[in-house]
Amino acid sequence: MATTPTPGSGGRLATNAMGTNDLVFTVLAALAPLTLIVAVAPLHFLKGGAAVPGGYLVAGGVMALFAVGFMTMSKYVRNAGAFYATITRGLGRPLGSGAATLALLAYNGLQISTYGALGLYGADSFEKYTGVSVPWWAFALVAIALVALLGFRGIQTSAKILAVLLVLEVAVLVVLAVFVLAKGGAGETSFTSFNPGTVLTPSNAAMFALVFGAFMGFESTAIFSEEARGGIRTVRRATYIAVAFIGIFYAFITWTIVHAVGADGIKSAAEQDTAGLVTGIFDRYTPGAIGSVMEILLLTSAFAALLALHNAANRYLFALGREGLMPAAFGRTHPRTRSPYLAGAAQTALAAVVVASWAVFGLDPYLELLLWGSSIGFLGIIALWALCCLAVIVFLRKNAPESGLWRTLIAPGLSFAALCLILGLTIANISLLTGAGTTTNAVLLGLCAVAFAAGIGSALSLRSRAPRRYAGLATTNFDEQTSERPVPAGQV
Repeated sequence: MATTPTPGSGGRLATNAMGTNDLVFTVLAALAPLTLIVAVAPLHFLKGGAAVPGGYLVAGGVMALFAVGFMTMSKYVRNAGAFYATITRGLGRPLGSGAATLALLAYNGLQISTYGALGLYGADSFEKYTGVSVPWWAFALVAIALVALLGFRGIQTSAKILAVLLVLEVAVLVVLAVFVLAKGGAGETSFTSFNPGTVLTPSNAAMFALVFGAFMGFESTAIFSEEARGGIRTVRRATYIAVAFIGIFYAFITWTIVHAVGADGIKSAAEQDTAGLVTGIFDRYTPGAIGSVMEILLLTSAFAALLALHNAANRYLFALGREGLMPAAFGRTHPRTRSPYLAGAAQTALAAVVVASWAVFGLDPYLELLLWGSSIGFLGIIALWALCCLAVIVFLRKNAPESGLWRTLIAPGLSFAALCLILGLTIANISLLTGAGTTTNAVLLGLCAVAFAAGIGSALSLRSRAPRRYAGLATTNFDEQTSERPVPAGQV
């Protein structure tokens, strides 16, 4: 029997708080489009050259296949612990618990590492415009406080802020594209970037290991499913919109960057100045004021990602507290704002400790925080995507075969195969993500494995200590009316 916490239980998130637009803005803000294009896409060009725009479309196709099965499964799983609940229903409680701890590590890795980026952008911009040097960690700590405050105020406040910030950063990228196209770029228009012969070659393996990072976090629509207005229909709509936008928009923007430099010269341009590739195009094609606005929006882009990822990470911790896999206090919500305030406080404290440690020990906020933390997030979420595909197949083929072969087997099966390949390519090219040596890479990979194993161990321990609590794992489900109803439990 599925259970739904009652309003007085202390474990109820705000209902009907997010519409389709709110969900889409929150998910896309977590991806930080401007930061990705300016700071990350040059590395993609370094490995894939003119094939990068086509690579985004291929990745978008794979994630669309993933979304088909994931959203079909959402009919039976409406839970803030999205990966955890889905994998538990399909593959059993121990693997679901392992997925939960891996998801916690991954989302916290993505969120906390972004403080390194914001701190660097803030320090550089502040010194550029004032001449005063302020350490990066000062900006990071201010951001931690602001994110904590906005997260506490509730998801509606966060969604409004994220909508404004996302529109601004997307707008400045569209302005760049308009100027490049209006000025004719580097010369003749070329569509070789979308030629299968250019994109689908073994030499682009490293590029594909990187471009899937552009979709990191799109699945968090399901994390907010308990707070969605219109229930699962809203979540599905938002998920498909997010996938389509990411694939098409990034393909278009990166194609205009190729057009600005030239298909034959984009790879060498990235080799000559990886960090300054996109900022150089802004300087060359747009008025100086646009470049200055872009620098400011890099800060707001990073901040938007921090806020969106904070909300996603603390809802995972909330869900696990509610389920009994974490301290029960994390499963409480504030009586006024309905935010998971204790889970949010714990996530904030962890971020503050990490940033303070980096400051005390003089560690690099880019090489040793942003790259390492985001790599953990990247590896963890790709692995979770693949496990979700497998769980969807197992659960739906047993409990909902009437949904059809396409939704229950073909689409999730194809995405499972593709994601396993991408996970292998990512591990093989881990040094591209981390910028580190063999020992550090082994430690980062080991952290992911340890987190997954610890979650499995926690579930097995719970099974022996408290079998009734164990039997209740992943049974919390909110239907369209947030009323109690039976939900197939699958093989758990």
